Amino acid sequence: MSIGYRLTASTALHKGDRNYQQDQVALLSHPHAKGCVLGIIADGMGGLSGGRMASNQAILTAKQLFERYDPGIDDATSMLQQLVQEAHVVIRLIAVSSEQQPHSTIAAFLINPGGDCHWAHTGDSRIYHFNGSRMVKRTMDHSLVQKMVDRGEITEEEATTHPKSNILTGCAGSAEAPPIDTHLIAQMRPGDAMLACSDGVWHYFSDKELASVLSTLSARDASEFLISKAHSRGRGRGDNMSLIILKFEPL
Repeated sequence: MSIGYRLTASTALHKGDRNYQQDQVALLSHPHAKGCVLGIIADGMGGLSGGRMASNQAILTAKQLFERYDPGIDDATSMLQQLVQEAHVVIRLIAVSSEQQPHSTIAAFLINPGGDCHWAHTGDSRIYHFNGSRMVKRTMDHSLVQKMVDRGEITEEEATTHPKSNILTGCAGSAEAPPIDTHLIAQMRPGDAMLACSDGVWHYFSDKELASVLSTLSARDASEFLISKAHSRGRGRGDNMSLIILKFEPL
């Protein structure tokens, strides 16, 4: 079956204005199944070594499960849920043996050879699906301010500048089992684009701005622009930044 597009992609990682990097990012091609791709963002928390250990564990778990994944018989959504759950268990074990409290967000998406896309996330790293200059759907953060938005107490715009915008209600490594939200895109189409990014990136852009950037620039140029602009808008107080862009270019 012809899927009518070619994939172009870019990843970026920048420590922003922090002294150390706790974000991790990976975009993996399946070792045996052509056209099968896994992207994952992990934003670690819990001190210099704790946060890095947590995000590293999320990436390692993703690589191990993806190598064993068979798109012909395995369920992609189940694999992504397993990714979050296994990373959570190992991060909790790390916490028991150390004096730190390692945690990590996880935002992962998987494209199968047939063109279906599955995603799963916990925490406030996001995944966006765009078509042209229109945002089709994005993840909803597991955060205190998102709950306030859902209850109608504040607007989306107010949430971005709220003093408690960094407080999560769940992520990998937390005391309770992490919330895991999943989504299925039945068929990716020419003109579609996927963006996964940590809050160090999305915090500085509206959904409309992100859609405009991805629809007008190449994957590489868009990633460079978003990192540069987020860093500038951080005004010396910016967080670590990580992103993955995947564009489905018409043939």
